[in-house]
Order: sequence, then C-alpha cells, then structure tokens
Amino acid sequence: MSGRMTRGTAAVVLTAVLGAGAGGCSDDGDGGVSGAASKAASVGAEVTAAASSVASQGASALASATAEVRRRLDSVKGGVDARDDVKLGKPATDGDGRTTVPVTARNTADGTKSFAVQVDFRDGDGNLLDTVLVIVRDVAAGASGEATARSTHRLSGNVQVRVATALRY
Repeated sequence: MSGRMTRGTAAVVLTAVLGAGAGGCSDDGDGGVSGAASKAASVGAEVTAAASSVASQGASALASATAEVRRRLDSVKGGVDARDDVKLGKPATDGDGRTTVPVTARNTADGTKSFAVQVDFRDGDGNLLDTVLVIVRDVAAGASGEATARSTHRLSGNVQVRVATALRY
C-alpha cells in the first residue's frame, strides 16, 4: 500500500483584466479622462475586493485543512510522538503542479506499527501554505516505511516542508 492520502479542495482562481479605452467623446471638456479614471478606480476597487475575497477563501481552506488534520490526529488511539523517527525528502512538483515530498518513517518499536504524519508546507518566510496528513501503514519492527505527502493545491515560490506532528501507533 502506498500510504499516500490526498485531500481535494476547491481551487479558486482570480484573473483580473483591466483595460481602459483612451478614445471617446465626452461633454465634460476633459476628453473623457476623468470618466475613464473614475471607471478605472471603480474597477480597481472591485478587483481589490475580489482579491481580498479570494485571500479569505484561501485562508478558510487552510483553516479547514488544518482542522481536518487535527481531527484525524486526535482520533489516533495510543499514539506516541515519533517526530525523531520521520524524515522528509526534497520537495518536488508533480504533473498536476502540486508539491510532493517523500516521507520515511523508521519503526523503532518491537512490533509492526503505523504512523500518522502531519506535513506542513511553508513559504520562505515560514508562513503556512498547506498542511496534509499522511499515513504510513504496517511498518515492521526495525524497518522503514515510505509514503508521499502531496499538497492540496498548487504552491508557488520556495516551498519548505517540515514534520509538524508524527504519531506511531
């Protein structure tokens, strides 16, 4: 079993195109400049409001993903902290434009165990961009298991990854 889990989220795309025609007739004596400026300012305000709405939806989606990861981690019974036994590889971008990272969990317990690993995706300033939960199932005692964490949406820039929580159970 691959151990890879993905969680689909709605993608919000905003494309704003501003165009102003310089030509035209006007009765206000300024060749239509003030009317065009007024319309451009109005459109600019609408674009700013739409961008703010998109940012709010993005923050809402992140909050929702974070809450879902927390809920699933809280449901793990008998889990012990295993952050020191989990390593992340180098982030890459898959064919869908999402960030992926290999997850390796080393089982130091005496019996077969599974791991619940929360992987955070952050920008260069440390701001949280996305978070996912990966399950590495049925890792034999003394062995390592692998899975792949995949962001829920496309991330841009210098994406850094870290293990936020890892539970062995």
